[in-house]
Amino acid sequence: MEKRQSINVAGASHANPIPSASRRGPFLVTGAISGTDPAIGKVPDDLDAQCRQMFDNVRRVMDAAGGTPDDIIKMNVWITDRALRPILNKHWVEMFPDPHSRPARHTLTSTDFTPPMQIQCDLMAVLAED
Repeated sequence: MEKRQSINVAGASHANPIPSASRRGPFLVTGAISGTDPAIGKVPDDLDAQCRQMFDNVRRVMDAAGGTPDDIIKMNVWITDRALRPILNKHWVEMFPDPHSRPARHTLTSTDFTPPMQIQCDLMAVLAED
């Protein structure tokens, strides 16, 4: 089996020496992906904008790894308040419109974010072998 490959993507990068994602063979696992705007390096104040940017960052990570959102099989999402899930769900359905082909998802609450951050995710995907 091929060696593990680090994937680094602006907007989904980390301050610590951790890649945005790691791929080995067909398996891709990410670290935390937030709604950081890669153009300015900041998180928008508004949760709707954070969700939009978070899912855009997910798409960019998937593209950099050689996959698409269709390859995602599981996402974990951390949000500051479960009452905000309707905003998350709006963007979820936009990214995964087919109710018969969506990844599994687990949504948890977290108070560990530095404001204005309100949401992050990570994911696991299975990509086509090159």
